[in-house]
Amino acid sequence: MSIKTHAEAAQEFIRDEPRTDWHDETLWFVRQKRDKSVHTLPEWELLRDWASRIKNHTLSNLDHYLKSFENNAIANGIKIHWASDAEEHNRIIYKIIADNKVCKIVKSKSMLTEECHLNEYLKDRGINTLDTDLGEYIVQLRKEAPSHIVLPAIHLKRQDVSETFHEHLNTEKGNYDPQYLAASARHHLRERFIEADLAITGVNFAVAESGSFVVCTNEGNADMGVHSANIHVACMGIEKLIPKTEHLGVFLRLLARSATGQPITTYSSHFYKPRPGQQMHIVIVDNGRSRQLGRADFRNSLKCIRCAACFNTCPVYRRSGGHSYHSTVAGPIGSILNPNLDMKANSDLPFASTLCGSCSNVCPVKIDIHDQLWKWRQVVVANGYVGKAKKAGMHGAAWILSNPRIYRISGKIGRWVMRTFPFIINHPLNVWYKQREMPKAPELSFRDWFKVNQ
Repeated sequence: MSIKTHAEAAQEFIRDEPRTDWHDETLWFVRQKRDKSVHTLPEWELLRDWASRIKNHTLSNLDHYLKSFENNAIANGIKIHWASDAEEHNRIIYKIIADNKVCKIVKSKSMLTEECHLNEYLKDRGINTLDTDLGEYIVQLRKEAPSHIVLPAIHLKRQDVSETFHEHLNTEKGNYDPQYLAASARHHLRERFIEADLAITGVNFAVAESGSFVVCTNEGNADMGVHSANIHVACMGIEKLIPKTEHLGVFLRLLARSATGQPITTYSSHFYKPRPGQQMHIVIVDNGRSRQLGRADFRNSLKCIRCAACFNTCPVYRRSGGHSYHSTVAGPIGSILNPNLDMKANSDLPFASTLCGSCSNVCPVKIDIHDQLWKWRQVVVANGYVGKAKKAGMHGAAWILSNPRIYRISGKIGRWVMRTFPFIINHPLNVWYKQREMPKAPELSFRDWFKVNQ
C-alpha cells in the first residue's frame, strides 16, 4: 500500500473548508496564548539562549553524558536497556512483558513509542496497550494516529469525540458537553489504571548527574499508571539528556509556555528510583539519532524538546492537518527529522513549507528549522528523490529568475494574461487556485512603479 504524499493527503483535508478554517484558527489561538505567556518573562530570550547552549553542549559530549546517566541510574536501582532501532526497542519491551507474564498495560503519551509503532508490534503478539492521555485515548478508539505531538486529537471537534464515545463507551448520544465527555473517559480509564500490571511512559528530560528523569503531563495519567503498576518502563531517545538537575529550571519554564501558553505543566513528575517491590526500566533508543547527530547541517534538530510550537505557528501545518505528514512527528520539526529516518519515504516533507521562518522564531531551543528545511531540499534533490516535473519547473524558474530581461518580459506577459484572460489562471486545474483567491494583476511591476514614483 503506497503512502500518500503530503500534497495528496492535504488535498483531502482541505475539502472540508469549514473544518480547515476551524483547525487553522484553533492552532493560531494556541500560538497567541504562547505569545502572551512568553511576554510575561523579560528573560525569555535569555532562557532560549541558555537552553540552546545546554543542548548544544550535551550533544557535543553525548557519549560522556549517556555513560554518566547509565551509571547513576543503575546505582539508583533502575535497569537500563539500549536499543539501536525501533525493532530492538519493541523486542526489549516485549521481553519485559513476557518475562513478567504481564496481561494489562497502560501507557502515557510517548511519541517515541509511536515512532517505534510499539502498540501495533504488541497487538500482533496478542497484547493490547491502553493509551491513557485523553487525546491519545480518543484517537486510539478511532484507530487513528495522533495528528499533533502535544494535542493528539486537535483535528477532532467535540461532536466527533461525542460520537466516538457513544460508539465505544456507550455514552449519551448527542451530548457534546466537554465536562461530561472528560468524566466519561476518566470513569473508564480509572479502572484500567488500578488493574494495570505494567505502565509505559515517555521521558521529557533525563538528568545525567542524578540518573533521574522527568515526565510532564497535564492530566496526571503518567503518575496514575506508574504508581498503580508494579513495573514501570520509560522509553527515551538519546537526545533527551541534560547534564544537571539545575538545568531543569530552564527547560520546564520554556516547555509549557511554548506548547500551550501555560506557566508550567500541571504535573512535572520526577523519577529517581523504583519504590520497594517495583521494577523500573529505561529503554534508551537511537533509531537514527546518531546518524542525524553526524549530519553537520541537521544535528541541531536533536535539540527539540517536543513542544510543538512550530506546529502551532506553521501556516502549512495549520491548513493541511497533521495526518498529511504521514509520520509520527508532523509539522516543521518532523519535516527535518523524518527524512533522516527514511529519506525516500519522507522526501516530500521538506517541501511542505513556505520557509517563512516563523517556526525558527518560536522554537524555545533556537533550532534553525526553516534553514534546515531548505538544506534538506538540496539533499533530497541531490539524491534524486524529486519528481521530474518539479525538477524541470525549478530549472525553468531558475533560468528566468537569473536573466533580468527574460524575467521582466515574462512578468509583463503574465500580468497581461491575468488581466485579459483570467479564466486561464482561475480554474480548478491550477493547483494555486485551489483554496485561494488569486490576486488582481497590477498594471506595473514594482520596478516600473518605482521608476515612476521614486
